Amino acid sequence: MDLYQVEAFVAVAQERSFSRAAIRLHRTQSAISQTIGKLEEGLGEKVFERSSRDGTLTAAGQVLMQYALQLLNLRERAKDAILDLKSLHEGKLTVAANEFTSLCLLPALHVYHRLHPSIKIQVQRTLSGDVARQILTHQVEFGVLSFKPEDEQLCSTIFYRDELVFVVYPGHALAAAKTVSIHDLGGESFVAHNVTSPLRIKVIEAFQRTHTKLRMDVELPTLSSIKDFVRMGNGVALVPRMSVEGELERGELVAVSVKELKLERTLRLVTRRGSALSHAGEAFLSVCKNMAADPKHRSVFEPDVGEILRKKARAEKAKQ
Repeated sequence: MDLYQVEAFVAVAQERSFSRAAIRLHRTQSAISQTIGKLEEGLGEKVFERSSRDGTLTAAGQVLMQYALQLLNLRERAKDAILDLKSLHEGKLTVAANEFTSLCLLPALHVYHRLHPSIKIQVQRTLSGDVARQILTHQVEFGVLSFKPEDEQLCSTIFYRDELVFVVYPGHALAAAKTVSIHDLGGESFVAHNVTSPLRIKVIEAFQRTHTKLRMDVELPTLSSIKDFVRMGNGVALVPRMSVEGELERGELVAVSVKELKLERTLRLVTRRGSALSHAGEAFLSVCKNMAADPKHRSVFEPDVGEILRKKARAEKAKQ
């Protein structure tokens, strides 16, 4: 029994005529009769009294009618739900990100939520090393990483640029300096994040390359705790600029330029390669692109060049 058979059955029952049901469904009367015949064959029961010409239901037909109306109503509800998704009246945006990358998402999410308040936004706090797995296992639609994923099943787009900034508390001896050398930091006590990241590795390599001692005497679990600990007068830190913009504006922390540490941090929006995005996901990409076009934002939108070349190659191959 399929939905078309159910629809034909309901039409005959409501119109009390095979011919009027055929007109309603834009079919021939013969086609409607054949459809009802297949329905009865599948059920093993007659649903219309053949001795009557007004579409009188049998006992089995009366029972079927109750469920048939529910099925057709459910179909319409399903259509409406899909239409709501397309018109962004319903849906969910799911993103996997770590603590810092979640901060970078906030401006885009702010705009997105204003435009599409009915869409549920779910950002899952995830370690960078686990973002790819969550995307590939369909736990989330997007992920945010500060490095290009190696898995060929994933593609990425640079959507945000930031820099690593050296910060001290206002009373620190280096607070008055505009620029220092990495050698000036050899005696400083660094407050570091306790999770290894590509940028942390680059910082360690920079100190090793310049034969400068790097003291990481305190390791804390969040950027918030790091900047608060430094603000209280404990050591120094290297943190993403975005995470301390408020403290820098209020004078609670001071940023000092380090000649040998010009480290840019690019963030990538990661998705499954070749996978169709949900309507909610497409709308989020649109917000990111529009923000990148606004010079007031630090947002950018730079698709993976390799992915562009692959798409071009596939298109040319399809023409051959």
